[in-house]
Amino acid sequence: MNKQQLASKIWESANKMRSKIEANEYKDYILGFIFYKFLSETEVARLKARDFAEDDLPSLVEDDEETVEFVKGECGYFIAYENLFSTWVAKGGDFEISNVRDALSAFSRNIDPARKRVFDGIFDTLQTGLSKLGTDARSQSKAARDLIYLIKDIPMDGRQDYDVLGFIYEYLISNFAANAGKKAGEFYTPHEVSMLMSEIVSWHLAGRENITIYDPTSGSGSLLINIGKAVARRNGDPDSIKYYAQELKENTYNLTRMNLVMRGILPDNIVARNGDTLEDDWPWFDTVENKDETYDPLFVDAVVSNPPYSQNWDPEDKELDPRFKFGVAPKSKADYAFLLHDLYHLRPDGIMCIVLPHGVLFRGGEEGAIRKNLVENRHIQAIIGLPANIFFGTGIPTIVMVLRKQRESSDVLVVDASKHFVKEGKNNKLRASDIRRIVDAVTTGATVDKFSRLVTIDEIRANDYNLNIPRYVDSSEAAESWDLYATMFGGVPKAEVDALDRYWKVWPSLKGQLYGEGGGSCLASVTDDVAATVKANADVVSFLAGYQDALAHLPAELRKRLVDDASQADAVAEEDYIAERLRDALSGVALVDGYDAYQALDDAWTGISGDLEVIQTEGKGAVRKVDPNMVMKKKNGKDVEVQDGWTGRILPFALVQEQLLADDVKEISARDSRLSEIS
Repeated sequence: MNKQQLASKIWESANKMRSKIEANEYKDYILGFIFYKFLSETEVARLKARDFAEDDLPSLVEDDEETVEFVKGECGYFIAYENLFSTWVAKGGDFEISNVRDALSAFSRNIDPARKRVFDGIFDTLQTGLSKLGTDARSQSKAARDLIYLIKDIPMDGRQDYDVLGFIYEYLISNFAANAGKKAGEFYTPHEVSMLMSEIVSWHLAGRENITIYDPTSGSGSLLINIGKAVARRNGDPDSIKYYAQELKENTYNLTRMNLVMRGILPDNIVARNGDTLEDDWPWFDTVENKDETYDPLFVDAVVSNPPYSQNWDPEDKELDPRFKFGVAPKSKADYAFLLHDLYHLRPDGIMCIVLPHGVLFRGGEEGAIRKNLVENRHIQAIIGLPANIFFGTGIPTIVMVLRKQRESSDVLVVDASKHFVKEGKNNKLRASDIRRIVDAVTTGATVDKFSRLVTIDEIRANDYNLNIPRYVDSSEAAESWDLYATMFGGVPKAEVDALDRYWKVWPSLKGQLYGEGGGSCLASVTDDVAATVKANADVVSFLAGYQDALAHLPAELRKRLVDDASQADAVAEEDYIAERLRDALSGVALVDGYDAYQALDDAWTGISGDLEVIQTEGKGAVRKVDPNMVMKKKNGKDVEVQDGWTGRILPFALVQEQLLADDVKEISARDSRLSEIS
């Protein structure tokens, strides 16, 4: 199965296993064990790359100081053979919870001093929470053993371009957040919002060689990870990015570090702190005594953050803090305190994106004064209004504000994306096309009817620095109206026909073919088969032929890239490449919305990338393989998973039948029909 299917299966099993344990707590256990598996297998993989054989692994003991130091130099830590994840699995029924406690204690004393900031205390949350897995050592051992067996089959295959373990880790984080309400959701930025911010930041940083990015309220670290991936995709070298993260809550701070390490980021490129962002600013020094020698103020290329909304903070004496030179946020709402903190830590040519509640755009008092200073100093580049109910745990509408330290222009782009989403369960979700639409507007500064507008500083001054989005972008729908003449005397209201003007411009002869003048309304000239008339119209026929011509070159190219060269295809790069080819092909075709086309591609890509992954892992022979089709059925009053036939691993049976067995399917269908006639 591909990584999406595997992650889904693990989530389903984990959710059943947690029983009465709160999702927010259980998350810490399963993610902690996954991370320990990652560290164990990373150590083994690096040793084997250094000519260690499987038979040499039992010699990994703490008493061998030379080997311990070698492994610490390679990995940043040392795990003895008896404490490896694979050794736990091999113990079977002999595994005990004490094995975990002993291993975690040993880990903490075998960290390379140079990587202490990355690994020190990283398992504290797991270690202190083990007692909650059961009422006694026996029940705790069983619960831990079940967890270990659940995640033991997650592969780490060097042939793959991604880290399966890291993907599953992130998948579980997002699902726990979605299913645990505010408790687990407060530290998680939905993937789509994260991708939106990533694309804006990576566009600004394109072409730079060494990049630093910072999240002062890092939560799970997913926002930093997505920014890093987007920047690396444009700049080519993931190891040229340095990540700075700060988080107040200790268990979430541990989550940040685990997630960053597990996504293949070099430990030397991770600098994380456990502290209060507003009270304990970043400038780094090892101890108070050597502050002058080790002081290291932080200024970065990009800052991204999703801080807690409108929380209380202590503004006393903060006017003396250089971070807050534009004003001090009120005691009951720290939103602008976080924004000004982020802005302060930007380099002159840097960029920042921050998620905030709508109120920051129009609230007065101290916030109004700060907003005026930001506008007058040309720091605000764009304001993006997001749909309501898009974050876990809160339904309030939010914005993404894009700011820069130095800008030549004083205009502000205002984007109303509040109506661009798809409903998914309890939440709204940005689609791939919505993200692209927003990013295109921000990167080009485009004014788009009912969506975005570049607003001058003079207009903002005239509105007393109120930046409420409806003042500048009217995205409301036209009120519904009734044509009384058409209702009384028949025909189609002229306003409704005129509303289709963009079609009449492309198919000028069609309007006259379908409608005739009828006084105050339009009379339908064709009443029997309207569709046939439209399809036979010369302008429509010409348009469809041009559309087919525009796309004619794509099938052969896609076959070569995605079928013939499937084993070498990079799924992320391929989607970007095809999207560009599709955009170029459709750029001259009227009536076709390029964003709709991009969405169709992205919808299909989940299946395509999954197939590519299986082919790259198992070879092209996977195309001819079948798997049991497992379904849930009731048995003795319980839901039981049973096999119901077979399903193609890559090719759906229906597709094979449609393409290769069409005559047989047709004959069977005819006989089925005849059978029902007979009965």
